[in-house]
Amino acid sequence: MEENTYLRVDEETLLEVDEKMPPEEELQDLAEFFKVFGDATRLKILYVLLCSEMCVYDISAILGMSQSAISHQLRVLKQMDLVKNRREGKTIFYSLADDHITTILSQGLDHIEE
Repeated sequence: MEENTYLRVDEETLLEVDEKMPPEEELQDLAEFFKVFGDATRLKILYVLLCSEMCVYDISAILGMSQSAISHQLRVLKQMDLVKNRREGKTIFYSLADDHITTILSQGLDHIEE
């Protein structure tokens, strides 16, 4: 098969892409970040917390799931800095970490509803 000599990568475009490309480590972190949104249970928890700060008991009651299943998913969400918690006596309350999470959920939903 003959190689097409007319196809060449434009050097200027190559440099532009290279400058805009995040470092490999950041791309890996971003991939891990988006993986968290690939689980329906975690998304449900995030939507619950979008409405109100809640404890594990309340989240499990709303979603009809065990407290241990909710705790496990909250641990994952907390490790990725998507949720934060505060203690009040023996109860730990969870909430969204910041407004970025609301934006991500809103834009994702807007995208699939188009």
